[in-house]
Amino acid sequence: MTPEQIKALVAKGESETLEFKLSTGRRSDAMKTVCAMLNQRGGHVLFGVSPEGRIEGQQVSDRTIEQLSSEIRNIESQVFPSIERVRVKGDREVVVISVKPGNSKPYAYKRKEYRRIGNTTVEMSRWDVTQMLIEEVHEKYRWEKLPAEEWSIEDLDADEIRITVQEAFRQKRLKAPVSMELTDLLRGLELLGQDDELLQAAVVLFGKEELIARRMPQCLLCVARFRGFDKMEFLDNRQFKGNAFKLLEDAERFLRETLPIAGRFEPGRFARIDEPLYPHEATREAIINALCHRDYIIAGSSVDLAVYDDRMEVVSPGPLHFGLTAEKLFTSHQSQPWNPLIASTFYRRGIIEKWGTGTIKMAKTMESARLPRPEIEDNGREVTVCFRRNLIDSIERQEVIIFLIDRQAGGLTLSDIHAQMPPYVSKRQVKRDLTVLKERGLIVSTKPGRWGRWIRTRNS
Repeated sequence: MTPEQIKALVAKGESETLEFKLSTGRRSDAMKTVCAMLNQRGGHVLFGVSPEGRIEGQQVSDRTIEQLSSEIRNIESQVFPSIERVRVKGDREVVVISVKPGNSKPYAYKRKEYRRIGNTTVEMSRWDVTQMLIEEVHEKYRWEKLPAEEWSIEDLDADEIRITVQEAFRQKRLKAPVSMELTDLLRGLELLGQDDELLQAAVVLFGKEELIARRMPQCLLCVARFRGFDKMEFLDNRQFKGNAFKLLEDAERFLRETLPIAGRFEPGRFARIDEPLYPHEATREAIINALCHRDYIIAGSSVDLAVYDDRMEVVSPGPLHFGLTAEKLFTSHQSQPWNPLIASTFYRRGIIEKWGTGTIKMAKTMESARLPRPEIEDNGREVTVCFRRNLIDSIERQEVIIFLIDRQAGGLTLSDIHAQMPPYVSKRQVKRDLTVLKERGLIVSTKPGRWGRWIRTRNS
């Protein structure tokens, strides 16, 4: 590195991939950070730079480098990071240790594993270590790449395979197939092994419903509609079994049948705008993510879709992986799908538009609909995406009631007003609001009882 490159690095500030140490006297702490960087995305540790970003340098001798090298040997497994000396002022130098992501994770320093959270190095929990070990062997032994024992090509939905290939070719996401034989189509989608054995990913994507129900019960979607804000009372409770494309259709149909239409008003527009309570683009993206990225190896697991009076939740089995967090999902991030073959097939079919942008798209879609950004929670066992609605208070309800009455010559009945309010507003709440507005002298009913029409008073 050159002094100018050092200045450019320091200007970025400490981060997950960059840490400053004032001198090599802090080499023990620095090795914890090197260990953490090996376990994640790699990075640089700079000696001779203050935590505030002042480039001070230090006097460096051969003994200094020997001490650093000796400390590095306390990292398991064996690593050989780059160590550079960069003269910055007079006889003072900055020492730079650079590492790439390690190939033998998890790494430990003095028998303890570390990881980076932002610009902080922390000791990994036993759970973190276990997850990292799973991720390391995942590429070679991942579930979707294993042979689908007891399954044959005849057990797959041939029409669904052909539709997928035709759509992928139309969108230029797949080369023209050698032939329309199912074996060639599956080989083009990379869903056959080296000896043309059927992979489990192919079953998840194209397995016939009746066979999946018996042989692969984790290909399951559970949907429910609850009354209120908890799981105390069911209004609807169903289960669907089948391949991933069928489950996507089942989930969307359930939402069409279940989610109420939400009305909203915009300044300058007379007519109410009726739209699904939660934007279809956002909810569809969450369901697709769950089907593509869930952990299929968990016995008895399912993708769960729950609708409450105040929110909707999509729950996917398995945690986030590869250092992803809920916060990172809403920023630009590298896509590392847990099931690349399944995700790739969704992409080729045009169901996924672009890698690594699904959660960002959800957030923007909700924002455009003037709804809160989705909430994502990873509890280590499952990932929950929560969509919340805007609940209006009594003052806002009363303002809406006045607006509705003003725009309707001849007034509105209680039932008319309730029908145009948000779905979670009860008729009792509307009745109470009408009473308040009447007491304030703003509205009056043309006659007693439920058939009376509410109109504005002349003085209001």
